[in-house]
Amino acid sequence: MTEMIYDYDPAAALENNDAIAVFLTDALETGDSAYIAKAMGVVARAKGMAELARETGLSREQLYRSFSEQGNPTLKTLLAVMRALGVDLTVRPHETKRDDPIPS
Repeated sequence: MTEMIYDYDPAAALENNDAIAVFLTDALETGDSAYIAKAMGVVARAKGMAELARETGLSREQLYRSFSEQGNPTLKTLLAVMRALGVDLTVRPHETKRDDPIPS
């Protein structure tokens, strides 16, 4: 018996701002800039590149290039896209492990 293998597009699961926020939080926690850029591209596709371009004032080509695996979006681009996506970029302190010295 042969099993069918289907392509999975994570953009299909990003149906609301909560799902987008969880997806991007996970990507940001990796600390891998290429992975983060690619994840932003997935979210941008879920929203629709044309709509995102219109809302941000950026070209579709710039968005595709910035959020490809080789992309390196500027902070300005990242913030504009996140605002258009309806999510915020926040920071929190690193959680310290029990063995880590407490910063003074």
